[in-house]
Formats: sequence, C-alpha cells, structure tokens
Amino acid sequence: MIRKMILTLALALAPALAAAKTLEVVTTTEDLAALAREVGGDKINVTSLSHGYQDPHFVEAKPSLMVKLRKADLYVEVGKELEVGWAPNLILGSRNPSIQPNTPGFVDASQHVKMLEVPAAVSRAQGDIHPFGNPHYQTDPANGAPMAQSIVEGLERVDPANKAYYDGRLADYRTRLGAAVARWKKRADEIGLRGMKVVTYHRSWPYFAQAFGVQIVDFVEPKPGIPPTAQHILELEQKIKSEGVKLILVEPYFDPKQANKIAQDTGAKVVEMPASVGGNKEATDWFKLFDSEISLLSQALGKGA
Repeated sequence: MIRKMILTLALALAPALAAAKTLEVVTTTEDLAALAREVGGDKINVTSLSHGYQDPHFVEAKPSLMVKLRKADLYVEVGKELEVGWAPNLILGSRNPSIQPNTPGFVDASQHVKMLEVPAAVSRAQGDIHPFGNPHYQTDPANGAPMAQSIVEGLERVDPANKAYYDGRLADYRTRLGAAVARWKKRADEIGLRGMKVVTYHRSWPYFAQAFGVQIVDFVEPKPGIPPTAQHILELEQKIKSEGVKLILVEPYFDPKQANKIAQDTGAKVVEMPASVGGNKEATDWFKLFDSEISLLSQALGKGA
C-alpha cells in the first residue's frame, strides 16, 4: 500500500520536477557565458570552456571539456570558425546527440551579427584569415543584443515552456545595454577616442573601432597569426611617429614585450585591453568588461578613470 502511494506521488510530481529542471548551458567563451546568464537567469547553469585571458583560437581540447559537453542541454559558440581548431572535436567526442551541429541544442551566436572584414578570397599568404568574416565581433558592446537573441532562441528550442521568461529577460537586457552603450560612447567622445589613430596587436578590434570611431592604422602582427619581422617593426615605428599614434592595444594573452619595445621607441602607450569577459579581474560581466576597457583607455590618455 505504501509503495503504491509513493509511486502515485512520484508520478504526480514528475511533470513539475521536469519543468523545474535547471538547464546545463556550455559556452566556448566567457563572453557567451555572461550573456547566457543575463537571459537565462535561474533557469540555467552555465559553464565556459575557456577563460577570458586565453586566446580563443587556441584552447586545449581536454577530455574534461568533453565531459562538460556530455552533460549539456545547450551549446553556444562564437562561430565563424573562431573555435574551428578545437571545439568541433570536443563536440564530436562528447557523444551528446543534443548539441551536435544542426540540432536544437546547438547555437551559433553570430547568426544575427553583421560581420566585418569578410574576404573576397582566402589564401595562406594572408595569414590566419577567417573566410566568413572577422569573428571578434564581441568587441562591439552593442553586439551583445544579437548574441543574446541567438542564445534565447536556443533556450526556447530546448525549453519552450519558459519562453515568456526568456523573452522578458532579453527585453530587460536590451534596455540596460542600450543605456550602457550610450554612456560608453559619450565617455569615449569625452576622452577623445573618436578619430584617434591606434595600432593593435592582432585584428581583434575592428568592431570596437567602428563602434567608437577609432582609426586602426596598422598591426604589430604583419598578418594575422604571423610574428613580426624586424623590417615590419621598423616600418611600423616610422608609421606610428609620422601619424601621431598614441596607443597600442594588446590583448592579455599576447606577449607584450614587442609592443612595449615599440612604445619605448615611439612614445606611444601600450594598453593591455581585455577583449573578453574575464580578460582582467574587473571584467566580470558584459557591462563591467566595457567599463574596464573605457577606463583603461581614459587612464592611458591622462583623462582619469
């Protein structure tokens, strides 16, 4: 009799327990994890496969990451082949049918983003060029909105019962992001970023440059992924001097030694810019990432924090 009562109670509670299940979301980067938390709230648990201080092109495909993917209800990637060197093998090795490409649990966060630097043709002579456009679109803060939209669409595919909840959080996030972007752009104009000429280490910053009116005149890398030669450094230093370049932007995962030497020779300043959430200790979410970037640039230009 007691066993029958327990079974009846368990069957009655099963739908409620299923509805209350916390979704496991696994993202390739901390940027995507931060956005997933914004729109997923307490309905999800989020894990990132990489850290913001790591180069997202090169992440070691450890078996432990496959284990995380094996438990995932939703997988989110930057896309545009940013993770092509490591993520596909992890997804395949996870043996999780729910997150394979072209399944409801697979999300490409780039699908609603307008891509920059899409090449007409690709060859090895160009260096590490991405055929579908520059994948560092997270450096434009406003792109958080289309990225979050893609994540919400994925959440609603695997958890349609909570569609209204996810839609509401997305709407709230869009409102807060719009106000923050206006604030960041105002501050950028106050410190003189618009029209300013800069050099960057890697081609990580075209979306940031477009958002804030910065002019990128050259790169420490002569071609993406190619170390600089002595001749390139000499020509770059001449350009920095002749064009009055004030700043050299370097991501935390690149060795700043070469950039520091260029700065010493030219009078420019090196700014270690966190290109992603988790790129420094201040950049703990999407909003604090750009607070940190604008503050670092302001300090480098002598405009305070």
